[in-house]
Amino acid sequence: MSEPIPIVNYLVLGEAPHLVSYECTNCKARFFGRRNACASCFGSEFNQVEVATTGELRSFTIVAFAAPGVEVPFVSGIIDCDGTSVNANIINTKPDPEHVVLGMKVQLATYSMGADADGVEAIGFGFEPIEAA
Repeated sequence: MSEPIPIVNYLVLGEAPHLVSYECTNCKARFFGRRNACASCFGSEFNQVEVATTGELRSFTIVAFAAPGVEVPFVSGIIDCDGTSVNANIINTKPDPEHVVLGMKVQLATYSMGADADGVEAIGFGFEPIEAA
């Protein structure tokens, strides 16, 4: 059986899935995906850095209308992961204001998006609420 593949190149799979971003060596701004120049300072040197796997939900919307074949409703959010903003869906919770609130603590979670005819599985990511202890 083939190894699963991440749906985006900045998702690293394995025992401890995580995201990686490119960090400008000059101003420390972070970006997902390779860059030729920093959008903040125009620097041209970057290091790859691991992004925290936990964060806080800073903004969200409950999406009620989408393209055909996309299940709605779902929650699209912006998560602050120790200073790195990540755009992702909030998963594994009901998509309503009783279950999704600003400031909630979330953690990275991966899930299967399906497999192709050769059995190669695509893996997506989102963030799920951290259960209160």
